[in-house]
Amino acid sequence: MSTCINERVYVDSGLKSKVALFDKVADKHVQKQAINPFSNGKQSGSLPRPSFSKEEYGKPPKGSLSEERAFKATIHVSREMMELCEIINQCGERLFTPEEKPDDPRKVISFGELFSIYTAISDKVVGILLRARKYNLVDFEGECLFQRKDDHVPIILLKPIAEVRKFLQERIDTATKSLVESGAIYH
Repeated sequence: MSTCINERVYVDSGLKSKVALFDKVADKHVQKQAINPFSNGKQSGSLPRPSFSKEEYGKPPKGSLSEERAFKATIHVSREMMELCEIINQCGERLFTPEEKPDDPRKVISFGELFSIYTAISDKVVGILLRARKYNLVDFEGECLFQRKDDHVPIILLKPIAEVRKFLQERIDTATKSLVESGAIYH
């Protein structure tokens, strides 16, 4: 009978430690919500407001799953932008002939032609174009492009493809290094 009591004490102590761990996590959550400006709870005036530097603002906490997903997204989108720029470089025409401007590396392709080529690879051609424009890799008129309506709009690759590759590979390498350092992937 004493073994049953010992087992019960063992189970109870395990349960107590689990309850204590749960309470600790719950208290930590309540404290975070008290200073969260977006929570609906009553905020205590005595608790400090969170402060962020310009570098930290809008970025996920270090080591979080959100930060890991952001690095993976950076890698994926950079690869897609590189593929898009490669297609423009291969299928596009020089913006000026070598006689007109011999040192101009820019190439141009119509949105309709690019759309028909690139959609076989990815259905996110417009989103990737917008992202590439954000990094000054390509340029085009308008805020957003629509199939058929904007088929005539020229898409211009602004930099030599070697420079584009170098820039995007640096972004991929930086994000990969951050993932390795965080332990998310093993290299």
